Amino acid sequence: MRLHVHLISDSTGETVTTVARAAVSQFEDVVPVEHVWFFIRTRPQLDKVLAIVEALPGLVIFTLASPELRHALQERCRSLSVPCVPVLDSVMNALAGLLGSAGRPQVGRQHALDEGYFSRIAAIDFAMRHDDGQGIDDLENADVVLVGVSRTSKTPTCVYLAHRGIRAANVPIVTAHAQLEHLEKLRRPLVVGLTISPDALVQIRRNRQKMLGLEHGDVGRYGGDYADLVRIREELVLARRMFARHRWPEIDVTKRSVEETAASIYQMVQVRQQPELKALADQLPHPSFSTDHA
Repeated sequence: MRLHVHLISDSTGETVTTVARAAVSQFEDVVPVEHVWFFIRTRPQLDKVLAIVEALPGLVIFTLASPELRHALQERCRSLSVPCVPVLDSVMNALAGLLGSAGRPQVGRQHALDEGYFSRIAAIDFAMRHDDGQGIDDLENADVVLVGVSRTSKTPTCVYLAHRGIRAANVPIVTAHAQLEHLEKLRRPLVVGLTISPDALVQIRRNRQKMLGLEHGDVGRYGGDYADLVRIREELVLARRMFARHRWPEIDVTKRSVEETAASIYQMVQVRQQPELKALADQLPHPSFSTDHA
């Protein structure tokens, strides 16, 4: 079943897009057709969108701060018998009831150029400058350093964390590599080891070689025995011994998405940065909240 989903926002549309995709993904027999209408801030803009909604009815999901635009959208959808969902209203109403006052609508307020915004930009820049063992002398300024053999999702996990304001760096584990000596001296950052099953890593590395057009006998970083099962097992044993020796928390990424891995690391960082959480976190059984290595 094809479903037209109209996503309407007066800002970047990140909220409505995330909510819509999360909800629609729960229905296996639905093929969503997204129509994205972002930065809708005037009545003429909204009228054009409504004309398309009328031609392609389905579901409307929106975030609009302007009371006038909200009213116009909801009234028109009502006349068309098109479901119209304001995704933030329930949360805003709950906050108003809790705080005893209503919020002041402001377009794009969540994307304001405030301290949090610049912190995220700085974190992204940090992740890029400290990717794959770069900037090794500056790792003490990181919030978290990810360590693991090649192709264990270190870089995408760092980027994901950076978008949440976490300064993340990553260092590859290479036999007898001098960079690893710096990790032993770190005091401020949380160092987390990433591991994976040998069979899964063989497939990932073979796909990497195919993408680069390399053969087994080719030389270079991704050539030779890069995807050889025996070599991979040796690398993983070396890595896990290193994690255990330094008592670094370890995450197996074999069946985890980047988002899941980043969420676990983010929780660990939160515990380190917020001392009041430490006593509570130590009582929780979930390994993501373990503070043994904090």
